[in-house]
Amino acid sequence: MSNAILSVATAQYPIEALEDMAAFRTKAARWVHDAASRGAELLVFPEYGGMELTSLLPEAERDDLQAQLHGLQPWREAFHDTWRELAITHGVTLLAPSLPWQREDGRFVNRAWLFTPGGDADFQDKQLMTRFETNEWGISPGDGLRVFDTPAGRLGVLICYDSEFPLLARALIEAGAELLLVPSCTDTQAGYQRVRLSAQARAIEQQVAVIHSPTVGEALWSPAVDINIGHAAVYTPCDRGFPPDGILVKSHDATPGWQFATLDLEAIAALRERGQVDNHADWERQLERLGSGVEPRRLI
Repeated sequence: MSNAILSVATAQYPIEALEDMAAFRTKAARWVHDAASRGAELLVFPEYGGMELTSLLPEAERDDLQAQLHGLQPWREAFHDTWRELAITHGVTLLAPSLPWQREDGRFVNRAWLFTPGGDADFQDKQLMTRFETNEWGISPGDGLRVFDTPAGRLGVLICYDSEFPLLARALIEAGAELLLVPSCTDTQAGYQRVRLSAQARAIEQQVAVIHSPTVGEALWSPAVDINIGHAAVYTPCDRGFPPDGILVKSHDATPGWQFATLDLEAIAALRERGQVDNHADWERQLERLGSGVEPRRLI
């Protein structure tokens, strides 16, 4: 980690209809410039934000859930290069909006690319798929979790539904992740709350900060991401020196824009040694307590 004090920006990002690829590049540049000009070193965009490129497809192709996946692929390199160049130009570490990405074996995965100021790039694919992704859309799980060493620290990414599974978060933390990024796309309040509460639970369990970036607003022209509900936020453990409710910052409404926060990663890590509780270390102890199983008792 190059700097324990880290300025972060998490996007509350609208999926909008675009006139052409130039409009996409202009929008991306505006968003990155806005965050970087206010001192952000790490920028986090949401899950499926790249789906706004489907607005450029012919209507019949755009309206077909499977056809749109294939229609996106010719633009993916331009999409990748646009975010990479912006990370270099503005000197930031940037998790780009995810989008469906076709692998060599023909399967489509939900891929989020991470870029550094030096132009390095790598990706995290979503691990666990929702019913909609599996049964209706045809999106498949990727090949495993990764931890990324970046100028913004060691980062792990849990894409939306992945955040609802504590063993995935634990694996990232055991691999050295100092910060968890949770890009999401949810179309109901219930879906948003599941991701929000899960992100907060992961922050408590692992004594780590979690950055949540959602899509917001309506894109009624899109059959895949037509309704988008969420609040961008940064969550911390509920412990000494941090907010009692674990909410460092969270948006108050659905207005598109950035939420900014400053994280002291060393202070968060120190909670594992000096916090009021010992969640991170006690993870193994819970497994010990389960060693003999659960004993049924009859009280009736």
